[in-house]
Amino acid sequence: MTRGFFNVPVAKNEPVKGYAPGSSEREELLATYKKMYSSNIDVPMHINGKEVRTGNTKNITPPHDHKHIVGQYHTANKNHVNEAIDTALAVREAWSSVSWMERASIFLKAAELLAGPYRAKMNAATMIAQSKNVHQAEIDAACEMIDFFRFNVQYMTDIFKDQPASAPGIWNRVEYRPLEGFVYAITPFNFTSIAANLPAAAALMGNVVVWKPSDHQAYSAQVIVDLFKEAGLPDGVINVVYGDPVMITDTVLASPDFSGLHFTGSTYVFKELWKQIGTNIHNYKTYPRIVGETGGKDFIWAHNSANPLQVATGITRGAFEFQGQKCSAASRAYIPASIWNDVRTHLEKQTSELKMGSPEDPSNFINAVIHEGSFDKIAKYIDNAKQDENAEIIIGGGYDKSKGYFIEPTVILTKSATYSTMCTELFGPVMTVYVYEDSDWEESLKLVDESTEYALTGAIFSTDRYIVEKASKALENAAGNFYINDKPTGAVVGQQPFGGARASGTNDKAGSAQNLLRWTSVRLIKETFVTPEDYKYPFLG
Repeated sequence: MTRGFFNVPVAKNEPVKGYAPGSSEREELLATYKKMYSSNIDVPMHINGKEVRTGNTKNITPPHDHKHIVGQYHTANKNHVNEAIDTALAVREAWSSVSWMERASIFLKAAELLAGPYRAKMNAATMIAQSKNVHQAEIDAACEMIDFFRFNVQYMTDIFKDQPASAPGIWNRVEYRPLEGFVYAITPFNFTSIAANLPAAAALMGNVVVWKPSDHQAYSAQVIVDLFKEAGLPDGVINVVYGDPVMITDTVLASPDFSGLHFTGSTYVFKELWKQIGTNIHNYKTYPRIVGETGGKDFIWAHNSANPLQVATGITRGAFEFQGQKCSAASRAYIPASIWNDVRTHLEKQTSELKMGSPEDPSNFINAVIHEGSFDKIAKYIDNAKQDENAEIIIGGGYDKSKGYFIEPTVILTKSATYSTMCTELFGPVMTVYVYEDSDWEESLKLVDESTEYALTGAIFSTDRYIVEKASKALENAAGNFYINDKPTGAVVGQQPFGGARASGTNDKAGSAQNLLRWTSVRLIKETFVTPEDYKYPFLG
């Protein structure tokens, strides 16, 4: 029973540790990495708080050393998925009845555990399983996840404070109820923080969850489960299953109690899920909430007033951090002819300095792409560019999968604004540049806006405020996260709510109150203090 109006701790962004040579955090992380890398982890499913091992396992191998096995994870059959659903529904009433303060405490504790004793383990797992370097793991697996937990708690209380006006003699109030069934969370490999946030955001608002992590993120997903358990999350609130995505999804979406989808992944898969939900709509007890952040073909556009070094740095950081495996990563650039030579010179110098290899060596900027399928897809596009008269590889273009799935940072110069790699999401370290005539800058903005189906992130570079204003207006629908004189990636929870529209998703802004609202169903309560007893209104006389 609540006996007070409580203020939660003010959310602050977790400081990013530097991991400089000789620092304590660097020594701790590398020691943890080595220990985990030389061990073997057995990752079960988690249903009603129990570890479920089926014996049907798949190996966990680091992308940068795919012949090395660091563990295995267990996969589900249909019965396991149904059990996960039934378990979630069985605890729904108890969990939804838990006071918001108790739910908040769990995730605030998770944040503190991650900031302390879990930090090195979470980062190391992400480095091993997803081939992220030290810095990328720190800003994702540690800092962003901590920020999600802390800020979501604050946003939840902000939502609860949003109450309607009341006329004299009555009291209007709204309750933010959890959804009536269960939420299905499908999470990607590339961000450990997203993998944690998608089920956690729904759970914080009182919902129960069936969570399917990416198979390529099973190692760090297990650390997330351990974190939630130590933080005090009750059994059955978040249930974890691995395995055949089609079978799992078909089983989940066939349930009449399915009430919401929280998804991050490919545009095609999301559209197919939406279609499947529509087909099943008559079977559901409620209209399901559908929240998705999907693909991107994120742009950098420069005006001739831009600083060439700044543009080049935006490309290097925006396109090649984490091997371009961010839905926000820059992958197409439009550069005016007058500054292109300078931009190219800076770009060639910067990329020549980028080291590639295992994340165990913190000096490596570039690591491996996630798996062989991704490697082969990207390599095919690179090979096509080598043979196409409309394209020229001016930087990189090499690749090797003998030990790990390594692809060099690659820059393609194209004569065509609609060349394939200017329009197709590759999800790898490939940037395609189109050089336009300075006088055609307005037409080039139309190309940016109309060349792809996506609208996730984008950046413009200019020192002319008239141009900045015109470009911002021309591209207002081309990106949900829009950057001026900066790379189009690196959104920070509490500062830049993240999401895009068009084929890039429902734009429900992860890291904001907008997202949490989707996991609530509002009940309006009107209480009349002196109830009328005469049916006649004054106009009747």
